[in-house]
Amino acid sequence: MRIERTNNEIIIRLPSYVKTDGLQKFIDYLVYKEVTAKSKAKQADVDKLAKEVKKGWWSKNRSRFIRE
Repeated sequence: MRIERTNNEIIIRLPSYVKTDGLQKFIDYLVYKEVTAKSKAKQADVDKLAKEVKKGWWSKNRSRFIRE
């Protein structure tokens, strides 16, 4: 493995024999870090938004799980 830092990016090089199984979670984490790196959101705001999203999802999908 080789890690390089340039002016604009960090480059991670892996040998071609490394299996890609399991790397997707790591890549997803890196994408998350990139997206949130400059965020000024407070945890309370994030929690409130998550609650609203879940509530909206549940309202739309409740009938798929509960038969009345």
